[in-house]
Amino acid sequence: KTPPLSRQLSFTALLLAVVVCRATQDYGYKDVEEPTLGDSQYGSLWPLPQKVQMSTVAFKLSGVSFQIVDAKESSSGASCSLLQNAYRRYDEYIFPISRMQGQNKKKAFASVSELQVWITSADSECDNYPSVTSDESCECPGMMFVFLVGALSQVPINRTEIQDFPRFTHRGLLLDSSRHFLPIKVILANLEAMAWNKFNVFHWHIVDDPSFPYMSRTFPQLSQQGAYHPYTHVYTPSDVKMIIEFARLRGIRVVSEFDTPGHTQSWGKGQKDLLTPCYSGASPSGSFGPVNPILNTTYDFMAMFFKEVSTVFPDAYIHLGGDEVDFSCWKSNPDIQKFMAQQGFGTDYSKLESFYIQRLLDIVTTTNKGYMIWQEVIDNGVKLKSNTVVHVWMGNKFEEELQKVTEAGFTTILSAPWYLDYISYGQDWQKYYKVEPLSFNGTDAQKKLVVGGEACLWGEYVDATNLTPRLWPRASAVGERLWSDKDVKDTNDAYSRLIQHRCRMVQRGIPAEPLFTGYCAHEYKGV
Repeated sequence: KTPPLSRQLSFTALLLAVVVCRATQDYGYKDVEEPTLGDSQYGSLWPLPQKVQMSTVAFKLSGVSFQIVDAKESSSGASCSLLQNAYRRYDEYIFPISRMQGQNKKKAFASVSELQVWITSADSECDNYPSVTSDESCECPGMMFVFLVGALSQVPINRTEIQDFPRFTHRGLLLDSSRHFLPIKVILANLEAMAWNKFNVFHWHIVDDPSFPYMSRTFPQLSQQGAYHPYTHVYTPSDVKMIIEFARLRGIRVVSEFDTPGHTQSWGKGQKDLLTPCYSGASPSGSFGPVNPILNTTYDFMAMFFKEVSTVFPDAYIHLGGDEVDFSCWKSNPDIQKFMAQQGFGTDYSKLESFYIQRLLDIVTTTNKGYMIWQEVIDNGVKLKSNTVVHVWMGNKFEEELQKVTEAGFTTILSAPWYLDYISYGQDWQKYYKVEPLSFNGTDAQKKLVVGGEACLWGEYVDATNLTPRLWPRASAVGERLWSDKDVKDTNDAYSRLIQHRCRMVQRGIPAEPLFTGYCAHEYKGV
């Protein structure tokens, strides 16, 4: 029986603890080239809970009789599809073999074993979407399972006491579906892996310069003209809905990003006059730059488009981008120059960017959504609303940027040290693992404004063939850094746990790349 759980979102954390407390030999990793590091006292737990005490006392779960049920005192029950769905998933994770073999309780020699899940919150939130205020904490003061020796397909499990909660509330993963289209099955597989690594935000960079795969009901020509293919390389409304629901059942928010005014070349293919015509001397060059910020039609379009987006994506936030705006095209355009003079902007094109961003923020505000922006928006002096979330991503001086942004009073998320598209030889996961997000100079109040971070895998060099192995288990290092206590930083201990966690992901169907030489025990099925 479990102790009180505050909300349904904590269930994933609890069941993950059940699964990963299994005896380490099940997911053992044999290093045949180098001396094996000592086993971690925490077995294969990943990410490491805030408080965990593992005993050498072992119990066994029967693969034919064990079940996960609602406690009588729980505020949720059989009608909570979110929990029932999770029960089935984790049952299959714990007992993949015995369930597939079709064994049933009639064959069991053991008494029925069960895990009772107790949701103590008056509102179990079973039908809600996860949010920034969702409580992900859980307790498990002692996993006590009744069993008798002799049951088929038994799984050893250590008696373990756990109190757990995330260090940061925003633990995100960015995937880019514009530079290469990502099939739905790839997105779903990585959402599954995100849940195993306790990521709770899928930052969906859904469109960009190369392609516009989002199928808009209001402006269908955007994907018809802007996608790589208008039928095969698009996300239909039903596709988007399915992905959001799949994520919801795993406690994951889906934050969409529609980046403007830059990174919009694919938008212009389907929306006439949206982009700025670039000039070469006195004549149009035939190329186009960022969104044209001086036309009223631009804002009419944005109002209609983001009204749709706000209804399609239920999360409280939309990522509005705002990064890497190239001013050269604006500077070349005589109409833009005239507008700049009329507005008194002089030659400071960051003021024109600010003009656009502020009007866009006013539009998004009418949809009752919050918004995130990349750091250049604040770096360029754009006046922002106080509740804007600033996303720090640039360079090696992210500590200085965090200090500046939080000093200005803005909520902040960090990605700068976690760009997983930069690859190198060796175990680069350690570099990501050693990052301390709050290492910047600032007051306690400033550091509380850093609500988390995101690992980013941009799509220039990854598609369905290599995205998943490049992502995992490197992203797992970021997952533990954002979940576990700041003092959890022993890379030797982390290596011992991560190699087993990686094997667990592989056994569940995620082709996570190896950390070093060796093999997973399950590859030989005990031979």
